[in-house]
Amino acid sequence: MRTHLVQFALACVVAAAGLAAGELAAQPYPTKIIRVVNPNQPGGNSDILFRLLAPKMGEILGQQLVVDYRPGAGGNIGAEMVSKSPPDGYTTLIAAASFLINPSLLAKLPFDAINDFTPLGVIVDIPAALVTHPSLPVKSVKELIALAGSRPGELFFSSSGQGAVGHLSGELFNSMAKVRLEHVPYKGAGPAVVALISGHVQLSFVSVPAVITYVEGGRLRMIAQCGATRFQSLPTVPTMQEAGLPGFVVSSGFSFLGPAGMPRPIVEKLNAALVQALRDPAIRKTLIDRGADPVGGTPEEHAAYIRSEIEKWQRVAKAAGITPE
Repeated sequence: MRTHLVQFALACVVAAAGLAAGELAAQPYPTKIIRVVNPNQPGGNSDILFRLLAPKMGEILGQQLVVDYRPGAGGNIGAEMVSKSPPDGYTTLIAAASFLINPSLLAKLPFDAINDFTPLGVIVDIPAALVTHPSLPVKSVKELIALAGSRPGELFFSSSGQGAVGHLSGELFNSMAKVRLEHVPYKGAGPAVVALISGHVQLSFVSVPAVITYVEGGRLRMIAQCGATRFQSLPTVPTMQEAGLPGFVVSSGFSFLGPAGMPRPIVEKLNAALVQALRDPAIRKTLIDRGADPVGGTPEEHAAYIRSEIEKWQRVAKAAGITPE
């Protein structure tokens, strides 16, 4: 009799545990804080974007989004961590353009940028800009090409590092304009911009948000923007294509990603929260004023974008003579 009672009690405990687990599994996502891994240093564009979007997305989802900084190795440390995380929607990634460029530069990545992630939506598209120090006697792309042609190897451009968007943009310019600007890499966009403001280099291809304040203040001169069309907040600045280099389009998309294998309902919830936040009038205006074009879109559109951007940067790297190491 005693044995039967013990067995009955154990059966009740197991049944209760199973019921609790079933109720927990049935709870709608999300039920806890969502971690957003930032694989870059604090203070950059990805940090600015997250701080602007996170409160609204958290309000929509009913859970807080918290940043987890994991910088290093050109963004690969944080990306690798997310690629190996459980696909339960509680670990996500905000990825800059380096995520799409690195496959062109590194022969062995610790993850597959296409197959090891779930696309959740393109956050923004940020056009690059061709910016010069005011002391450089040029006010247009044609004048810059003429000056660089008469002084080969004497003009220097800064970038946030070897193989970064700014570096590849400069090499693309060299190839298309048939000139020779010399590259000076720095450890991050901030130091690269400081070097330009200080006059240590004469020009730079850099994202609009990183320099728009200095341009408005007269400390730098923007002679062209590199997007496909003129940016809304810079209507008087011509594109590189308008300035005489057809096909010269360089912009950086910021991606919202999760590990591969995320359930479709969770993907749809995170994508919907991103899209809704980007449609908020105040957020949208702030992004545009800072030089960022809100995108959103579907996960399928994001997946196609990732593939096309990786292919584009592979072509640019090849044209610049850069071989993956």
